[in-house]
Amino acid sequence: MARGEGAEQYAATLLPIRPINTEIKTAKPKDQRNRLTVWNKLCYAVGGAPYQITGSALGFFLQIYLLDVAQLDPFHASIILFVGRAWDAVTDPTVGFLVSRSRWTGIGRMMPWILCSTPFAVLTYFLIWYVPPFEQGKVLWYLIFYCLFQSMQTCFHVPYSALTMFISNDQKERDSATAYRMMVEVLGTVLGTAIQGQIVGRATNCPTEPDDLDGRNSTNMSRVSLDETKQAYLISSGVICIIYVLCTAVLFFGVKEQKENGWKKSLLTFSQGLWLVMSYGPYIKLVIGFLFTSLAFMLLEGNFALFITYSLGHRKDFQNILLVIMLAGTLTIPWWQWFLTRFGKKKAAYFGITWAVPFMILIVCIKSNLIISYLVSVAAGVSVAAAFLLPWSMLPDVMDDFKVRNPDIHGYEALFYSFYVFFIKFASGVSLGVSTLSLKFAGYVTGSCLQPEAVSLTLKVLVSPVPVVLIAVGLLILRTYPIDEERRQGNRKLLQEMLDSKSETSALGSSV
Repeated sequence: MARGEGAEQYAATLLPIRPINTEIKTAKPKDQRNRLTVWNKLCYAVGGAPYQITGSALGFFLQIYLLDVAQLDPFHASIILFVGRAWDAVTDPTVGFLVSRSRWTGIGRMMPWILCSTPFAVLTYFLIWYVPPFEQGKVLWYLIFYCLFQSMQTCFHVPYSALTMFISNDQKERDSATAYRMMVEVLGTVLGTAIQGQIVGRATNCPTEPDDLDGRNSTNMSRVSLDETKQAYLISSGVICIIYVLCTAVLFFGVKEQKENGWKKSLLTFSQGLWLVMSYGPYIKLVIGFLFTSLAFMLLEGNFALFITYSLGHRKDFQNILLVIMLAGTLTIPWWQWFLTRFGKKKAAYFGITWAVPFMILIVCIKSNLIISYLVSVAAGVSVAAAFLLPWSMLPDVMDDFKVRNPDIHGYEALFYSFYVFFIKFASGVSLGVSTLSLKFAGYVTGSCLQPEAVSLTLKVLVSPVPVVLIAVGLLILRTYPIDEERRQGNRKLLQEMLDSKSETSALGSSV
């Protein structure tokens, strides 16, 4: 944060009274104390990879695994997926509340949650991909371990997200660390898909041509046994579990959680915490605005593969097109970090999120063309990076603003983060439900290489008009978001002055 002037003046008045004041002098350069090295930022960023790696693997492969490998009834598989997602959303504010009431330990307040949840998260994740040797109770097996993993993952991710506020008191350093984190998390999404896809892909030989699709059920299992497929899923999950543990170790040894000296902790009940979050105007406007924009991009991403396959006819290229989206997002995150630093976060939100709108309209208005599809994918990736980075960069600004207006309340950081994650997961559930119901009503035929024209039209609506409208609504709400650059800089100065004053008082008391 920018240093205030009040601390220097206060320290100057003390010098004639107490000539021996070296401890205060050595404590003065707080810009050095708050500055994070590139290594610190990278270690912090690596801690976000497990959430994205496991999330992408589950998102792309869990449904087909439950149906084709575990061989569950589709109705039972849908129950597991829905209940698991709903449970995941509910646990976020619950864990956030518990984290907010945690006491400070020798390794911090957030880090114990991260360390303690890791072995259980790894174990439950591995057991999700294990097919039990019994039929009765198999549905219960997957339901229990899927929900347990979501709970353990929440115990990791909520305190990890709140850790942003405790790695440095400097907003610029936190924003920079957030940019590193977003880049690593996007890479984690690519890595999770690649690991699961490459290992499982070697054990399965699913046909890609329409003529082959008709005989898929009769030929696939003759080429590769079901046992080999089960083993491939276990190997891929084991690799991901090892990466999960390594990332946690890097985070623990590379990041030091800072204690906010001088701030009094006021424990909140759950109802008080809920009211605290839901009644704070800037937070609500920010969350609702990004709720609409996130829903737009979730609809686009969730249906883009189907749109490429059935509406555009690029069946062989859809994996490469999706990879281009993720790579474009990864490569442009540093550019967006520079942009928001140079022009402000609200301007970055307007420009970055609207960047994809013309390309969304273009791809449904012209005849199918592979080159244009790749160009649209690049543009979508650029906007996805902005939509991915900006909420996590702007949430600390809201909490700083809250702290300025409520200096006596402490321990609320995890609540703000957990409720934001809850709303985003709610949006994810809505987008999944709307997409599935829309395709069902359009007459989507499961397993068929050719779909009715109504399905193609529905997919076009889901990837263009609906996301465009949602983006427009979200940006209109963000216009009412009150924390602009002037207010943000003012909060930085006020918080630094408050922190310097507390530190000077503490140092004076210890010297006496």
